[in-house]
Amino acid sequence: MKKLIVILALSALPCIAQSDRQWLLDSSTLTYHVSHPLHQVDGVSHKALGKGACHAGECDFLIAVEVKTFDSGDSNRDLHMLQVTKGAEFPFVSVRLHLPESALSSAAIVCDLDIQFSGQTAHFQYLTFQHTIEGNEHHISGTIPATLSDFKITPPSFFAVPLRNEMPVKVDMTWHPQ
Repeated sequence: MKKLIVILALSALPCIAQSDRQWLLDSSTLTYHVSHPLHQVDGVSHKALGKGACHAGECDFLIAVEVKTFDSGDSNRDLHMLQVTKGAEFPFVSVRLHLPESALSSAAIVCDLDIQFSGQTAHFQYLTFQHTIEGNEHHISGTIPATLSDFKITPPSFFAVPLRNEMPVKVDMTWHPQ
C-alpha cells in the first residue's frame, strides 16, 4: 500500500510542478490620439476582450477590440474613422504578445507586440508597460507608439491639411489569473 501511495504521489509531481495558468481581461480602457493643427482627437473604447495562457514558463496573450467601439464624441468623425481604417472589412484590432511568465511578477513589463489593424500587421519591439499587483488583480498601463503609416493608413485631411502621422494608443487594463 505504501508503494502505491508513493507511486501516485510521484506521478502527480509533473502536474503540480507544471505552471499552467490562464488569464482573463477584466476591464480595459484603450485610447487613441490623433492630432491636426486645428484640433486634437481622442477615441476611447472600454470593450476589449483578452485571454492569456502560460505553460512551461512562457505566456501568450491575445487582446481584441472592435474598431466600431471607439468613441471620439463625434459620430460623423467615428463613421469616417471606420471608413478610413477599413473597419467594415477588418472589424477588429488584435494584439498578440509572448513573454516569459516571470515578467508577470515585475513592476515593469517589457515586451514585443504584433498588432493587426486595418488589414495590416505592425510589430512593436521593447515596449515597457507599468505593472501593479493588488490581490488577484494585475493592472497594466502604458502607451503604444503607433502611427498611421504603421498600418498603411492614408492620413485623412481636414480643410485640405492631413492629420499628423502619430497615433499613440494608451493602454489601461486589469487582468486576473484563473
